[in-house]
Amino acid sequence: MTSPNKLILEPATPADIPVMIDIWFAAFTDPTLQRLWPDTPGVRKWWEDANRREMLNRSSCRYVKVVDPGSTDAQGQPRVAAWAKWDLAMPEERKRRYPPWHEDMPGEECDVFFGREERERERVMGGLRHFYLDTLATHPQYQRKGAGSMLVKWGCDLADEHGVGAYVDASKAGAPLYKRFGFVDESGPNAGEVASMARR
Repeated sequence: MTSPNKLILEPATPADIPVMIDIWFAAFTDPTLQRLWPDTPGVRKWWEDANRREMLNRSSCRYVKVVDPGSTDAQGQPRVAAWAKWDLAMPEERKRRYPPWHEDMPGEECDVFFGREERERERVMGGLRHFYLDTLATHPQYQRKGAGSMLVKWGCDLADEHGVGAYVDASKAGAPLYKRFGFVDESGPNAGEVASMARR
């Protein structure tokens, strides 16, 4: 799949994980997320191990990336512009989202933050069969250039093929992207700074 600006969507591989983590930390600069996931060597290793484990062992988790063939990284490979993790498991089959928190992370705060997200998802989607857009990260240099849209469209097209809905915990800034693909903000009063967005 290629966009008009020549970005290309491909499956991500374990070799991509270090640069995926770099992109995640570059993309998510919100103070709350920086506090929950401080950029320390230990947290980076935790992130890499978690993604590698899921990429290799959970067939329901699909990792996709958008690369820019017109720009290369230090290894001479096309530069990764953005990536996403879609969880295709149905709600009753879904596993715990994250492994136990790293000691550099504020565990109790993480429990509260992500517990609220899970309760919101259950409130909004109930028993509706749906795919979950777990993560979407775009490098700041590629934001508003179509990379994120390619990753959202990939999952939405797959959801349509299977006749299921889709859900994402979006940042308020990211919500307009998802609205373009039919997601509706159904945030409740306890959603906090996250937009609870459903595509039915």
